[in-house]
Amino acid sequence: MKKTILLSILLVLSCSFLSHAQWLEKKGDGYFKLSAWFLEADQHYTNSGKIDPNATRGIFNLNLYGKYGLSDNWDIIAYIPFYVKSYQNHQVSEITNETLLEGEEFNSFGDMNLGIEYRLFKTSKFAFSTSLTLGIPSGNNSGGSDGSYQTGDGEFNQILRFNAGTSFSLFKHSLYAKSHIGFNNKTKNFSDEVRAGIEVGTSFLESKLLLLFRSNMVKSLRNGSLDASNSNGSIFANNVEFISIGGEISWKLTKKIGVSFGYNSAISGKVIYAAPSYNGGIFYLLK
Repeated sequence: MKKTILLSILLVLSCSFLSHAQWLEKKGDGYFKLSAWFLEADQHYTNSGKIDPNATRGIFNLNLYGKYGLSDNWDIIAYIPFYVKSYQNHQVSEITNETLLEGEEFNSFGDMNLGIEYRLFKTSKFAFSTSLTLGIPSGNNSGGSDGSYQTGDGEFNQILRFNAGTSFSLFKHSLYAKSHIGFNNKTKNFSDEVRAGIEVGTSFLESKLLLLFRSNMVKSLRNGSLDASNSNGSIFANNVEFISIGGEISWKLTKKIGVSFGYNSAISGKVIYAAPSYNGGIFYLLK
């Protein structure tokens, strides 16, 4: 179960990468961000959707995200978690304060995502695009003394997605809304997935302050043959499902540099931590 939970977190990391995507960049423009992501939990959703306790475990990463306009219709996207720490805290007796089980951590490079996005068409208020993201198994799926401290899931996946966006006014205030639906083809006997999400945002103070809300969903097609454990005793996340909600706030320090802070949490799920994640970073706008 420990390995299953941690692999689910990596799936959330993948969703975080996707949800960072802004509108298509103009040719030569770009958005680049250095950020940290953190989650720690002492309970999780089981494979039946109930919440059970677990030893306090967590994962932390430092990552680079970039989106660059090759032309007005084509963008390239990259998410590179160059440092990932998977860990478990010491288990201490509440009565004697004695350490019952030593904690452990494992550090390595994480799974990268590389993608490309194409503008299908655009009107004065609506924009439509499609994207292909490749999940590169560059992390470690068997770290630590018992192999449960993963920094990657060990499989190569491909996510094909359709994106739609619009701008509108509410009480004379400008807002934007984006949505997506996609299919994630997974290998190594993992089940394929349907993914969907929405995002609504608005800006204040002459566009220096950006506030947004987002929700994402992953639904397993349950067509993989991977069991909870294999002959070596390893456990891998399969048939993961969740609905998450979250938000982000960004502040432009200058015309090109800014900072952002975000929060996300699964409000229901299967085989995933029942705890929120946090992220923060600094971004640069290439114009």
